[in-house]
Amino acid sequence: MELDRRNATMPRLVLALLLFTSAGVNAGTSPLGDKQLVLWERLHATLGGIEQQLDGVLGVAILDLTTGQQLLIHPDEVFPQASSIKIAVLAELYHQAEQAAAGTPSKAKLTDPYVVRTSDLVPDSSIMGGLTPGVTTLTNRDLATIMVSVSDNSATNVLIDRVGMDNVVSLTQRMGLTHTQLRRKMMDLKAAAEGRENISTPREMMQLLEHLYRGKVIAPPLIEDFFTVLATPKASWIPRDLPEGLKIANKPGELEGVRNDSGIVFLRNRPYILCVMTTYLASERAGEDAITHISAATYSLFDRLSRASDLGRVISPSNGSQH
Repeated sequence: MELDRRNATMPRLVLALLLFTSAGVNAGTSPLGDKQLVLWERLHATLGGIEQQLDGVLGVAILDLTTGQQLLIHPDEVFPQASSIKIAVLAELYHQAEQAAAGTPSKAKLTDPYVVRTSDLVPDSSIMGGLTPGVTTLTNRDLATIMVSVSDNSATNVLIDRVGMDNVVSLTQRMGLTHTQLRRKMMDLKAAAEGRENISTPREMMQLLEHLYRGKVIAPPLIEDFFTVLATPKASWIPRDLPEGLKIANKPGELEGVRNDSGIVFLRNRPYILCVMTTYLASERAGEDAITHISAATYSLFDRLSRASDLGRVISPSNGSQH
């Protein structure tokens, strides 16, 4: 349940229960201790300060994949997704690859070849636009890597054609993600002007990533490769101030007045999902900075939780003192 800011005077423990009570908590997990609730409340206060300073609309969904605890700010508001919707396209590609491996006909495979065609090229295609039409051959997995790493719009559109837009929509609908919709191809300005924007909510993108993480969409071993592709290094805002070498499977998105980033941070002992969406931005740079600051604050919490006991004691490998 999302915290209502009007209830700022409620006792600390009651506020914490409002924040973290969730039907999605895994059975058998223990409730947070009061000390950990303090840390979560502090994170919520930090995010609230970032939201107040941002001249725009902000939505956040954070999920602790170990305990199921959530922190939500405007989780059910519908936001334009820009390139973040490509996570759903990638998921359908791997879903079909799994079906093809099981013998289902007419499904896309990761190894299916594609020869670059001039007619497939659209703006913001930094890799595809530089390849040789009629000569260069790529696989569907190659296209997916290009789609994720540099957000190449031509590669994305080819994959949408190959897996089928309706199949991407069906995948999210079967998961109950009614507001997560691929409604147009990349750079289809006519469709965008008609209101057919690609959309989702912070909560639904969080749920999509959780379904993927828990193997409910794609089973091993393909799910490991899915996250390998999604974790391809890229210019984005969730990883910007986080430690190098940390595996982060994410996809940012940007449009005029819009900045988003959604992904899983594979922190050892405490992986988590972070989805941040902004719109109506007076400054896109401010939106990018807000995502980065939220990511850094979230990492700070999970890093401490990953290294500490339930009482908060940390024993570093080089620290053997028993004082």
